[in-house]
Amino acid sequence: MGRSTFEGPILSGDQRFGPQRDVGYALLSQYATLDFSNTTPGTAGYSGSSQVFVTPNNIPNQAATIYAPQAGSYSAAGPTVGTKPTADAAGTIYRGVVFNIPAGSYLQSVDLDYMSTPTDAATLTLSTIACYVSNQFATASGVYATVASNTTSAIGRTTASFSLGQYLNSQSTLQDVQNIQPGQQPTWFSQIVVTLAMSGNSANAPTSGKLNVLVRYLQLDTNIGNATTYPYGNFD
Repeated sequence: MGRSTFEGPILSGDQRFGPQRDVGYALLSQYATLDFSNTTPGTAGYSGSSQVFVTPNNIPNQAATIYAPQAGSYSAAGPTVGTKPTADAAGTIYRGVVFNIPAGSYLQSVDLDYMSTPTDAATLTLSTIACYVSNQFATASGVYATVASNTTSAIGRTTASFSLGQYLNSQSTLQDVQNIQPGQQPTWFSQIVVTLAMSGNSANAPTSGKLNVLVRYLQLDTNIGNATTYPYGNFD
């Protein structure tokens, strides 16, 4: 049995009211698999290319649009395209994933699962992959989190860490991008851009290797409750 909801947030429990109320938020997740041998948009594991990140929001992976953060400022023209990733160059190659999640969500974790070692056409192993979790393309500490540099021979999971400022932002993701649909009121979503900075000794893009990018978050209720009072009422 399965159920999908497109309203959110999802609250679940046995006891709706009273001193033994046990209702809680559902933990949500999105993930993308990057297969560096796959450079064909719209196919499983598509990994992007120079200046092209991917999005799994339209399954399978497609080329992503990175929007300029609007910081909640309404524009009748809608969102604008932001800064493109830096082009591939000797020493550093950028790849990444763009996730769209509900604005004001609580970003719980970002994990990178290295399944096989990325290598380039000359079979030169890339030395490290650093990861920045932000609301736009980032080449330094992200707005939301930073994943420690990982030697690409270290197969397994690497989990993001949070500075104080990143942690505070992650408790309620920023209202970044305005979504305008014909005949509807504008809504907002948060843009989570996971930038992978791949360092090596050549300008060759990776041609093999595979990793997963996993984002977990809670969609908080922005209509009732606040940061210190758990949402409680007849809205759920």
